[in-house]
Amino acid sequence: MTATASTASYLRPSRIAGILGVAWNLFGIVQFVRTVTASREALISGGMTPVQAEIYAGLPFWMDAAFAIGVFGGLAGSVLLVVGHRAAVPVLAVSLVAYLVLYAGDIALGVFAAFGTPQVAILTTVVAIAAALLGVALKARAGAAD
Repeated sequence: MTATASTASYLRPSRIAGILGVAWNLFGIVQFVRTVTASREALISGGMTPVQAEIYAGLPFWMDAAFAIGVFGGLAGSVLLVVGHRAAVPVLAVSLVAYLVLYAGDIALGVFAAFGTPQVAILTTVVAIAAALLGVALKARAGAAD
C-alpha cells in the first residue's frame, strides 16, 4: 500500500466524523463533570439564577445517568467509529436514546422552561450530533460511507 492510499484510507468520512465525535464528546464529559459536581452556590456564582440552580441541583439521578450514558457512550462509539469497528452502531444508538431521555427529562422537569431557548438549542444540537454520528456509523457499517 502506498503512502497516499494509506492516507486516503485513514481519512475516510467515517473516521473524520469519529475524530470530530471524540472531540465533541470530550467537551461533553467536561460539561458532565461540571454538572454533577457543582453545588447550588457554584451554579449561582457561575451565572444561574437561584431558581435555575435549585432546579439543576435537584434533578433526579436518572437525569445524570442519562447524561453520563449519552456522553460516555458517544465517546466510546466515536472511538469505535475511528477504528472502524461495527460495534459503533449499537453504542452510538444507546447514546442517542440516552440523550432523548435527557431531552424528555428537560421538558418534563421544567429545565427548558427555566433556562429558555439557549438550553433547548444546546440539547437539540447534542441530539442532532448524536443522531448524525449514528447515521455515519450505520453508513460505514453498510460500506456506503467510504
